[in-house]
Amino acid sequence: MLNQSRESRTSTDDLAFFVRIASLGSLTAAARDLGLSLAAVSKRLSQLERRLGVQLLKRTTRRLELTVEGRRYLEGARPLLDQLAALEEAVSSQTQVLRGTLNINASFGFGRRHVAPCVSAFAALHPELALSLQLSSQPLNFLDANVDIDVRVGEPPDSRLVARRLRANPRILCCSPAYAARCGLPADIHALAQHNCILLRQHEGDFTLWRFVQGSESVSQKVRGTLLTNDGEVAMRMALDGHGILLRSWWDARHAVERGELLHVLPEWQAPDGDIFAVWQAQRQLPARITAFVDFLQARLKQEK
Repeated sequence: MLNQSRESRTSTDDLAFFVRIASLGSLTAAARDLGLSLAAVSKRLSQLERRLGVQLLKRTTRRLELTVEGRRYLEGARPLLDQLAALEEAVSSQTQVLRGTLNINASFGFGRRHVAPCVSAFAALHPELALSLQLSSQPLNFLDANVDIDVRVGEPPDSRLVARRLRANPRILCCSPAYAARCGLPADIHALAQHNCILLRQHEGDFTLWRFVQGSESVSQKVRGTLLTNDGEVAMRMALDGHGILLRSWWDARHAVERGELLHVLPEWQAPDGDIFAVWQAQRQLPARITAFVDFLQARLKQEK
């Protein structure tokens, strides 16, 4: 048994390698991510399949598709890798040195402006920890994405996930002084129907139905507009240029409001479900690197203005 060849031994490197390919869904993307040639990645995958004696992936011109055996291998590989990482952290916890890899996802705008600086500062404190930050427009499916923490706006609906509120983040109505001078300001929420509203389509759902709360009172209002985008920064630019009224997170609109570039419209009302949360999968033993980063991120965000 001790003389087993390298070809016949189960390797945690092989497990991690396959999980990475399956998560990215492309040999080309995996090659780029691993810093290898496409030929080298394809050869290693073939060696793994030959060792196991099964086909793990069906290769098509557009994408990779898991076989039944591949799905089973993937489902078994992830908990094994998590257990190994937890074991290594438990053994090294007395030194308070974080090791391993931490994969973080965040939205484009908030990720660039707030999460990225925190990742950079955290990396300086923990040089032996590999950190990955990816930005996306949609909340992730943890079962398909190779992500440890998702920083998102709004509490997740999936009860199987753990969420910690990092920062209050009311969403407010705003417009430029030029728009207000040209079109006036709405007297109440229902008057929004007579205004040109800048529409932001980022998630599933009716983006033309805006919901507001004031104390215990809540109201919904259908809005219309001639400008539609899926990017928050573009929407802000449109508002600053005087095209209409925008419903936007306070973290993004605050400085423009304080500088007088935008007016806070109907300030007694705000939209719900805008707070910032860190989300991760429930685990029997949460890795120290996840706890440490979430604690650090929460502390940094509370200090920001």
